[in-house]
Amino acid sequence: MDKLYIVIPAYNEEENINSVIEDWYPIVERIGNGSKLVIIDDGSKDSTYNMMKKAAETKAAFEPVTKPNGGHGATVLYGYHYAIEAGADYVFQTDSDGQTVPEEFWDFWNIREQYDMVIGHRKGRQDGISRKVVTKVLKVVLKLCFGVTIKDANTPFRLMKAKTLSENMKLIPEDYNLSNVMVSVIYAKKKLPVKYLPVTFRERQGGVNSINIKKITKIGKQALKDFLRINKILANNI
Repeated sequence: MDKLYIVIPAYNEEENINSVIEDWYPIVERIGNGSKLVIIDDGSKDSTYNMMKKAAETKAAFEPVTKPNGGHGATVLYGYHYAIEAGADYVFQTDSDGQTVPEEFWDFWNIREQYDMVIGHRKGRQDGISRKVVTKVLKVVLKLCFGVTIKDANTPFRLMKAKTLSENMKLIPEDYNLSNVMVSVIYAKKKLPVKYLPVTFRERQGGVNSINIKKITKIGKQALKDFLRINKILANNI
């Protein structure tokens, strides 16, 4: 049987964290075979990590982890390395804001053997016009920078074969902020088998979104520079 690690980054999510644990824990419990729910606290300033530790007292397949703040992308990469080193066969990543729906996971799991990655395509998303614009702009930028067309490169709802992920993470700079985008780009450039399925994307279920237009603009400017630099790296390795 396959071992699944669900990896979720969390930062200042005390309003959501208990419901996120309750939502996603039954999946690893049902799959079994050493499967784990791993939530990585990214140096939260609130009680997120303490709440995680409390929840773990009654959930043997839940592993709360904490580390110094490094940003979402770096935390995702940390979680991927954590899962792979623990011997996961499959790694699933989502976020801790309650925007994704656990029931939709099973459609991904049922076709896992056919693809190196099954990733969500956010249709009818409810997280604001600015986020939708960013996704559309990102699609154009990735086409210009890398020559690939990707339906939804940064969706936080993706199931990946751990072996393939491990081989390709080596091409991503350590602590890179847009790590999931680069995973999508690398898989597309290598023409690896990837399947997109539509997923629900709700409003944030609690707490405050730490990303605003100012931060998006700053990230975007840096991302363009990074994309051009990384494209040279990929050109020599793919």
